[in-house]
Amino acid sequence: MRAIRLICIPFLLAACAPGAGGGARPGPDPQTPAPGQSEILWDTWGVPHVYGRTAEDVGWGFGYAQAQLHGDAILRLYGLARGRGAEYWGPRYAASDRLVHTMGIPGAGREGYEAQEPDFRRYLDAFAEGINAYARAHPERIADSVEAVLPVTGADLVAHGHRLMFTFLSITGGNPPPVGMDGLPTGARPGSNAWAIAPHRSASGNAMLLANPHLPWNEDLMRFTEAHLVGPGMDLSGTTLIGFPVIAIGFNDRLGWSHTVNTIDGLDVFTLRLADGGYRMDGAVRPFETRADSIRIRQSDGSLKTETFTVHSSVHGPVIGGNDTTARAVAVQGLDQHGMLRQWWDMGRARSLAEFENVVRRLQVSMFNVIYADRAGHILYLFNGRVPVRGQTSFAQAQGFVRGDTSATLWRGVHAYDDLPRIVDPRSGFVQNSNSPPWFATRPTPLDTARYPAYLAPRWVAFREQRALHMLAADSSITFDELLAMRHDSHMLLADRVLDDLIPAARASGRPLALQAADVLERWDRAAEPDSRGAMLFMLWAYRMFEGIPETGRGFARPWSPSDPINTPDGLADPAAAVAALEQVAELMRTRMGGMDAPWGQLNRIGTFPGTGAPGDPLGVFHVISYAQQGDAGQAVFGDTYVAAVEFTRDGPRGQVVLSYGNATQPGNPHAGDQLRLIAEKRMRPIWRTRADVEANLEARTPIERAP
Repeated sequence: MRAIRLICIPFLLAACAPGAGGGARPGPDPQTPAPGQSEILWDTWGVPHVYGRTAEDVGWGFGYAQAQLHGDAILRLYGLARGRGAEYWGPRYAASDRLVHTMGIPGAGREGYEAQEPDFRRYLDAFAEGINAYARAHPERIADSVEAVLPVTGADLVAHGHRLMFTFLSITGGNPPPVGMDGLPTGARPGSNAWAIAPHRSASGNAMLLANPHLPWNEDLMRFTEAHLVGPGMDLSGTTLIGFPVIAIGFNDRLGWSHTVNTIDGLDVFTLRLADGGYRMDGAVRPFETRADSIRIRQSDGSLKTETFTVHSSVHGPVIGGNDTTARAVAVQGLDQHGMLRQWWDMGRARSLAEFENVVRRLQVSMFNVIYADRAGHILYLFNGRVPVRGQTSFAQAQGFVRGDTSATLWRGVHAYDDLPRIVDPRSGFVQNSNSPPWFATRPTPLDTARYPAYLAPRWVAFREQRALHMLAADSSITFDELLAMRHDSHMLLADRVLDDLIPAARASGRPLALQAADVLERWDRAAEPDSRGAMLFMLWAYRMFEGIPETGRGFARPWSPSDPINTPDGLADPAAAVAALEQVAELMRTRMGGMDAPWGQLNRIGTFPGTGAPGDPLGVFHVISYAQQGDAGQAVFGDTYVAAVEFTRDGPRGQVVLSYGNATQPGNPHAGDQLRLIAEKRMRPIWRTRADVEANLEARTPIERAP
């Protein structure tokens, strides 16, 4: 066999699509028409409230609304999920198209669409037709460069879901990041915070939910949009990633849920040893399975060039790269499962914890923790996902490149729902997650790690989650206002662990620059607020000293310990080296950044507003905003996106919400960026769910006029 050419591009992209999961469907019959007119009511923040007499009306209205808000971006995403980016937009996307075809994503989209039950297939068709209808009605608002993607189909929605989930699995599972993954800020991995507070921990006696995902602000593939969907068996508010036809994080009158990125490893890259045109496995040579595929690439003169290639697959999965002696094959969870979108749809229609869990146990969403609360007072944490049954004996053994020449490393199925770490109604009165492993989702934890295979998840608690646990432990009767205040907390927990060593060491050095820096850090409020002086000095120093998660223990005198999980690591292992690093950063700030005590909000901006919040780890900041240098200041590019704080009262849910970057990307839409001031000023806006509230805050009305 010839050397296998490296396929490098937005690697890992896909995952589950909608489809057929088992179990009874929650809620009333979605085919029973609801009373009233089918229409979209647009509130003053650009949130579409879609009212449909039938599920298909809701789907059409949601598709139409997303096209109005994000049409150009959605069409580009669907074109890439088809594996036709280079055909539409030129050679830049050729590598992406090769990978999408190699992984079989376009075919999985078609197969997944056909696998849907008829009612949900009709819903997908209606959503796609809503997008097409908007483009027909407003051709001047759709960019010429993306018109070739029209019309879109239900299969496009499924393929887009696969591409998105494949991307998440590829960048969160401990594998080397793929070449060509455009759009993610350097060092920024998807993250999130989520809490559920039980009635006996709530001052009002009502359960509360905090949803707070952290994703890039400038990457269309991971951009949220907000909506309210009302139809037969559904009254659901929340958010989803653009181009998705269902709410992925949301709440109805009885319950709500959020997701956080978990430490699941649902994708492995195997190293194969090539021999005699095949690959070695258990001492023998196995042949590759092969199939021919092709992509088309638009040339500078507008003509199309067809490129054919052969996809090789081992027992592990498709080959994505290699050389003369080795090849790399990828195994990924979810590409053969087509129930993700249907599962989210049914989660939003559930009316109780039992109904909700009956849906979630389908395990059609390949990753993401679930944090849940409801009006009945139940709370839930679930380490959700499709976890491979492995032969490895530790989590570390499944990281990086895995040996592919032995059947001992092959996956042996998927763990069942009842195998996964799960906490229901703990006596602590709360569950939470900030992307650490599941073992300390509450305190004291009821989870016995000895009951679970060691490869399921690593053992550590990152500083951001430690900060969350400290805040929750300090308040035994949490009010809604206190929940909001904790959500906006920008305290740097790392400072509490190291400044007691760093400041005395800097003073003991006697060197002028170290003394000045020590004075700045002594006066600093240990937070990342607009007027915080010393926050940038500390952050730059911390980046030189520490790695992202405390599990490594690098630089600390006392490493992380499972016996004291939220108070370790602690102290400085090498104070002299720490002072030297502080002096280097102090000189940088003195000469190039306006001084060591330049205010945080002067150096970092959210749009045109002074910045608040900071990177979560290793700083241990709960209010996550990351910045990238743009001109003479850092500009917010990652972190808090959709944030919702919801209290489940007897009269229905009440709460506040914000979508940091606004609810639109389409050129000329006034709601692109209109919530930046809110996030910068640590404010949120009321959730409008009743028809009366929506009508009182109405900006526009769009009738739903589906073709018969």
